[in-house]
Amino acid sequence: MAPRWLRWPFGLLRSESSTGARGEKHAARYLRRLGLKIIGRNVHNRFGELDIVARDRDSIIFVEVRTRSSTRRGTPAETIGPAKQRTLSRAALSYLKSHGLLDRPARFDVITIVWDESGQPADLKHIENAFSPGE
Repeated sequence: MAPRWLRWPFGLLRSESSTGARGEKHAARYLRRLGLKIIGRNVHNRFGELDIVARDRDSIIFVEVRTRSSTRRGTPAETIGPAKQRTLSRAALSYLKSHGLLDRPARFDVITIVWDESGQPADLKHIENAFSPGE
């Protein structure tokens, strides 16, 4: 396996068993159970990465997934500050433009997952409309 520093943000060598990858997979399953259609995962453009892009009827939902193995250093949601929100907003706008979806309603959701010691999701929170673009 590649050294940790080479795995991410260079991402091409990101392990499917990493905490983040497992969290994104679990979040996508959760969203499907809610009736959303997943239309993209780990979508990259020149402005950043979108963890999950989903559709709920006519709305496009951009989902940021944050996972942690513990909350000793804070909750997963606390890691999404103003700079990350701006990056996600720019990446989402680029996605909407490139796919001809500017006329669709869109929102930003956040899913946080904390894993227990056995590697099972102990706490999943879904925050709908977590922030507005440009906040």
